[in-house]
Amino acid sequence: MPRCLHRGAQRVGYRAKLVTLARNFDLVGFVQNRPDGRVLVIAEGDKDAVEKFASAIRIENALINVESVDACYSNASGDFSIFRKITGPDEVGERLDEGIEILKSMLTGINSLTKITQSGFEGLNCKMDKMLDKQDETVGEIKGLNCKMDKMLDKQDESVGEIKGLRRDLKDHMDQRFEYIEGELAEIKSALRVKGII
Repeated sequence: MPRCLHRGAQRVGYRAKLVTLARNFDLVGFVQNRPDGRVLVIAEGDKDAVEKFASAIRIENALINVESVDACYSNASGDFSIFRKITGPDEVGERLDEGIEILKSMLTGINSLTKITQSGFEGLNCKMDKMLDKQDETVGEIKGLNCKMDKMLDKQDESVGEIKGLRRDLKDHMDQRFEYIEGELAEIKSALRVKGII
């Protein structure tokens, strides 16, 4: 069983993301913030899984920015039964404050996106209604051209299929974001309980 040691910089949510990634790869070990601002990751498991994990931990998105990854491999110690996040005694409050602010901005953004998306679909429905009215006019004018009408109906079915696919993609994306937020909220609540705040 190979072992991967990683050090790199991160921001809010990185360790939680690594716990999820490691568990998806069936790895054991831990992730821990270091005093110098870097993150220590020790992961043990199947060689291919460890290598894929080492590649996957260089994350750059709105919340996480890994500046560098230094990985080294050695034989597994066998000391771990799960992959977990290790937190220091002083960082929970700081992380909660940062996390709450980020969640607030995310919820504001999600609410705004939901309103924009909803109005966009309402406008799309209006355009679809207009398109269907035009189609009815066209059918009246080209009664003898069934072949052309069949082609137009096929195009309409494709458009409706694409719209349904866009709606499904948006719903899947929103479901993933809400699942992520719920996970983060659960972690925040747990930390608040540990601190005796709630």
